[in-house]
Amino acid sequence: MIEMSSFGSKPEGSESGKTFYNYEVDKTMIKTPSVKNHDVEDGEFEQYGDDTSLSYRDAFEESDEEGHQIKYKTSSWQHITGLMLSEYIILAMMSFPWSYSVLGLIPGLILTVFVAGVVLYTSFIILDYCEKFPHLKNACDIGQHLFWGSNFAWYATAVCYVANNTLIQGVHVLVGGKYLNTITNHSTCTVAFGVITAIISFVFSIPRTFASMSKVAYFSAITMFISVILAIIFVGIQDHPVGYDGTHLTFSLWPQKGTSYVDAMGAFLNIVYVFAAQVTYPQFISEMKRPRDFKKVFLLVTAIEVVIYSITGAVMYYYIGNEYMTTPAYGSLTRKYKIIAYSFAVPTIIFVGSLYSNITTRFIFFKVFKNSEHMHSHTTIGWLSWIGIIVLTWIVAFIVAEVIPFFSDLLSLMCSLFACWFGFVFWGMAYLRVKQTKYEKTNPYPCLDKGEKIRFYIAGFLILFGVYVLGPGLYATVQSIIYNFQANAYGTVFSCADNSI
Repeated sequence: MIEMSSFGSKPEGSESGKTFYNYEVDKTMIKTPSVKNHDVEDGEFEQYGDDTSLSYRDAFEESDEEGHQIKYKTSSWQHITGLMLSEYIILAMMSFPWSYSVLGLIPGLILTVFVAGVVLYTSFIILDYCEKFPHLKNACDIGQHLFWGSNFAWYATAVCYVANNTLIQGVHVLVGGKYLNTITNHSTCTVAFGVITAIISFVFSIPRTFASMSKVAYFSAITMFISVILAIIFVGIQDHPVGYDGTHLTFSLWPQKGTSYVDAMGAFLNIVYVFAAQVTYPQFISEMKRPRDFKKVFLLVTAIEVVIYSITGAVMYYYIGNEYMTTPAYGSLTRKYKIIAYSFAVPTIIFVGSLYSNITTRFIFFKVFKNSEHMHSHTTIGWLSWIGIIVLTWIVAFIVAEVIPFFSDLLSLMCSLFACWFGFVFWGMAYLRVKQTKYEKTNPYPCLDKGEKIRFYIAGFLILFGVYVLGPGLYATVQSIIYNFQANAYGTVFSCADNSI
């Protein structure tokens, strides 16, 4: 594996300013069995990402794994597309009808497109950054690199990274328990259903490479898509939403009078959360055969998610109305329809949590066993360690699901705590860091051309937007949780009570 020789505080860059690499750092890294004692010239990296052929860097990555039993850099853009679709075509999209009911349809649709555009823009930055600094393999490496090589920055980012992934696992344990309660009419204790979900999810977390998980990922995305289409059809053909008491359904193009800041911010954060999954992108890119192909992935996935999210939110909101809205929106379907549509979401409930468990395990395992035989060979210690870390992630996720037994507020909490950094702040800083490196100046602004200056201001906006999500966003989320606990809207911790929808 490529090791980082230095996280020095000075920006990397050649004297010519044409490349973004520290020559001395990269010269020590780029020596492989197939390219012995090859002293790399600065110009050799200028074709990195060329669509017509493998770059020198790509060739090195592939040769570095020659002879290994377990090869990680095996994913094509089709493999990664499946994984990303499984990340985005998820149960959380069923919170969009509720978000639209709070924000109003027009603001809801505008914010959906706006957030999608912002995330798409950051995707270009991430790909560019990973190309410029290919020794950075995950969000924690990037966090350290952005904050001047600080070890504290790496560990602080690691804590947020693992916590974010574990909370996502916890959401899926919670939703799995809700599903089992729903279809069985609460046949046993809810805690037991959480255990069952965690155990099944553990099994699907075990594969060692992203490529080997991609087929299940596609199955997860396709079945979730079917689930959403069925829910849209059913909500249209049923006579009334669940809970109908004769009150006329209302549908608002704009926020209703009296909508509080806390409610509006919670609805907005639900939208941001579903889009802001960039934390996984660097790991995906690092295991692609041709990293440059990642552009195809995020362009395709963004187009799909905007269409699906907008249609799901708008149509289901129209038929459910403000008075009978639930989150996830399956709760507004009559029992027969609910069970059919909800059941098609089961692969997603299981797999997405498994994917994030796998990502966390990969991150910890690579850190502990870097450059050892256990990382690339089928050793007993390697496999026991891999499985042990997976088990640990699911134990913690189960505890999280039992201690934080709520859905939409949990999504908002994760968004305000972690998406602020991994979705926005990091990538605004990444653009600034690239320009500092290019021009070898702490303040590169005077050297920027017109287009770069525009992107410079956009980078500043990304940072401020992330700070807003963290500050006011976290305040609104905490207030919402407090209000709901006061209203007894949530159960107690480790409760056997029915939480079906």
